[in-house]
Amino acid sequence: MKAQSSPLSTQPKYALQGGIHRRTESAILEGTKSLIAQHGISNISMIEIADASEVSRATLYNHYRDKNAVLEALITAEVERLVAIASRAGTPADALETLSREISADPALATMRVHDADLLIAIMSHAENPLYLVLAQCIYQATKSEAATGLAMRWLLGQVMQPITAKQSREQAEFLVERTLF
Repeated sequence: MKAQSSPLSTQPKYALQGGIHRRTESAILEGTKSLIAQHGISNISMIEIADASEVSRATLYNHYRDKNAVLEALITAEVERLVAIASRAGTPADALETLSREISADPALATMRVHDADLLIAIMSHAENPLYLVLAQCIYQATKSEAATGLAMRWLLGQVMQPITAKQSREQAEFLVERTLF
């Protein structure tokens, strides 16, 4: 006679592990971003990332092979976050303003400007990076204009190194949309 399965057995065997995996990776990325905001990229180690993330070193290395892999995952997550935020904005100017505010106010970028300026410039100068294209496609979806997309990408990349105020973000986003869409 076959034993009855418990109500929990209706879930796939590894569903719980997938959720734990995602939460662990999220904690690692949050811990890494927090460390970058405090010390910059060059001044942190995998040991510090594990400590800030409240995971063991073994767990950290099970998820990421080295600091570059963690940074790559963090950049991907940040671009995905920005795309999601911009996609929910109402107008093209709202989307550009939102992206501008997020970039200009990011504490990790602020610290990188001081401690890792050369690295930040190197990261931004790789237009062939698939993430650059993801962000460009997001802007194109908002503006429906190749000209506006190109200008907006350069405008936003400039803010990585030279942030602007929230008021400037709104004014410049509206100006960019007005001048390129009409």
